[in-house]
Order: sequence, then structure tokens, then C-alpha cells
Amino acid sequence: MYKAISANKRNTVIIMAVFLAIIGGLGFLASFLAGGDITPAIIIISVVLFYTIIQYFIAGRIAVAVNGGHEIQKKDAPELYRIVENLAITTGLPMPRVFIIQDPAPNAFATGRNPEHAMVAVTTGLLEIMDKRELEAVLAHEISHIKNYDIRVNMITFGLVSAIALIADFLLRASLFGGRGRNSDDDNSNAGVYLLLIGIAAYIIAVIVAPLIQLAVGRQREYLADASGALTTRDPEGLAMALEKLKTAGRPMQRQNSSTAHLFFANPMKAGFWSKLFSTHPPLDDRIARLMKNIDKM
Repeated sequence: MYKAISANKRNTVIIMAVFLAIIGGLGFLASFLAGGDITPAIIIISVVLFYTIIQYFIAGRIAVAVNGGHEIQKKDAPELYRIVENLAITTGLPMPRVFIIQDPAPNAFATGRNPEHAMVAVTTGLLEIMDKRELEAVLAHEISHIKNYDIRVNMITFGLVSAIALIADFLLRASLFGGRGRNSDDDNSNAGVYLLLIGIAAYIIAVIVAPLIQLAVGRQREYLADASGALTTRDPEGLAMALEKLKTAGRPMQRQNSSTAHLFFANPMKAGFWSKLFSTHPPLDDRIARLMKNIDKM
């Protein structure tokens, strides 16, 4: 189990390095299309960094708000609050703010920029179908996202995806409206075609490759949170039971929001080919199998 956690952390570092390499490559293309002038690339990257910093501080509150979360106190849902409180004490974390989402779909997520500003949200559907053991297992999974700083990684990943999209937009515009100086009409024509192809390739990276990297980050983090949560409760079977319930009782969230889908305990989106292809969540059967495989090691 500990080896799996270490492997997941190493893989995530590699994936984030690939992200940065893509952004660096697109930045180089931006400079090339500007005739070697690095000013446009500097401007774009500066704007992206500014956006990412702002998003870093407010994204958690936005994620809760867009999904309809309402903050509660201990008197509003004593059992739920106590479970979160006990898990926070067990893991040595500050008590996160607790939210309830009025939605029949059983689900939960954690967000925030760090453990000191963390939030945990659960749906009414989750509270209805899970018993105390299963609810504790799900919340231990979410608390693990906080402890492992997955909530920060998720925000950084989102910012990097946005950066790729913005740079790709610049590349396509540059390919359509001109780039490096040319000496003849034939050169103009050929260069225009090349620039257009580069712009299209950049958009392919933005709309396909970047989300694939994002979902790879998400899947690795889900496996890690499953393992960490099971270690916290010493009850991998409880989490496996919760996942089994989701196989039959799970449903899409009423509020469909693809930008926050990667935060949830289970995929909150409607089932479909593209939804499954770009899902940031590993299959439930795979998660259950991993937990049961390590049940004797706890």
C-alpha cells in the first residue's frame, strides 16, 4: 500500500512536468510566430500567471458555490460534522468547513488551496444511502485529498490547462493573421499553411492532450486518496462497500459542471462515450479491486 502511494506521487510529478513542458513548447512557438519577439509570449504567460494566482485564492469558494453548497455548523448535522471533526483530529489537520449540497446524487468533494482553507461538501443523496461506516470511509477519502494536498494540485492543474488554452488561442490567431517575415508570394502561401497547421496542432493539444493529462492526474489522485483514506480508518472494506453502493445507486448530479467534475468522489457527469473517455475518475470496479487486494495489509 505504501509503495502504491509513493508510486502515485512520483507519477503525478512526472505528469505535472509534462504539463510544464507543453506550456514551454507552446511559448516557444508563440515567440517563433511573432518573428522571434518574445514580448507576446511574455504578455500571455504573465496574464495566465495572474489568472492562476487569482483562481488559486478563490477557486475553492467558487467550486462550492457553483455546485449549490450551503455551509453547516455542528448543530445542523451532528453526525456528519462529528465524523469530519474526528477525521481531522486523527490526521492532524485543521477542521475544514463543512457544506451540504441539496442533490439526490450520492457524492462528495474536498477543495481549498491548503489544509488551513479546506472545505468538504457532501450531497444529501450521499447522506441518505450511506451508513455511518461507509460515510466515514468516503469522508476519510476526501480528508486524504486535503492531507495529500490534492486540492492544491487540482487547482494548479486547472490553471495549467487554462494556460495551454490561452497560448493555443494566440498561436491560431498568429497563424491566421501573419507571423515571421516572408520574401515572396509563394513563401507567404507556404508559410501561411505551416502556421495554420501549427495553430491547429496547438488547439489539439489544448482540447485533447491537456485534458488527458488532467484526467491522468485526477485518476492517480483518486487511487492515492482511496489508499490514504483506507489507512486512516484501517477499514478498506468500508470504502469498498461505499463504492459498491455507488455502482447501483450512483447518478449524475443535477447541476452538471464539467469544470469541477474532477473534484468529486465519483464522476458527477452524465454517462456517455466522451464523458467516460475524459473522466478524471478511474472505474469503480478498479478502485474496489485495489482496496480488496490490500485488505489484509491494513
